Amino acid sequence: MNETLKTLVNRKSSKSFQQRHVEKEFIDQIIEAGLNAPSGRNLQTPVFVAVTDDKTVECLSKMNAAVLGGLSDPFYGAKDVIIVLSKKQGTYIYDGALAMGNLLNAAYSLGIGACWIHRAKEVFESSEGRALLKKWGINYEVEGIGFCILGYTKDEKEKTKIKGDRVFYI
Repeated sequence: MNETLKTLVNRKSSKSFQQRHVEKEFIDQIIEAGLNAPSGRNLQTPVFVAVTDDKTVECLSKMNAAVLGGLSDPFYGAKDVIIVLSKKQGTYIYDGALAMGNLLNAAYSLGIGACWIHRAKEVFESSEGRALLKKWGINYEVEGIGFCILGYTKDEKEKTKIKGDRVFYI
């Protein structure tokens, strides 16, 4: 099996992180993979915001938790986050999901733990979320697709068992 297929087959989500940041060079490579994800009609709708500032990560985690009524830390202590947003054009939700998949697979291939955390849509529909987008210079209409939390895994977990009865050949 080649290295790409090994990554795709063996990747798993991480929810336990060491308290250190991922190096910028790795974050840049992960984002590059997201930028190169397929998109409908090649509109390239996904937009990425890399957040490495501790206070901003904490703020985003609290905003995310508030959507569910106060979950303690939906980012599981991750020190870095890549926010995936999509410009509202064409197949933007699917485009954003493909980009998120590329981020997760790229992180795994670099030895970095990652997990897709939902509720970005709700976070960035809030007045506080819209204010952050404006502050960051995102002045066009986007929808939050997800948060890709990143970090060095603290507690390795077993790979999830793959369910059967999901493939049919005709």
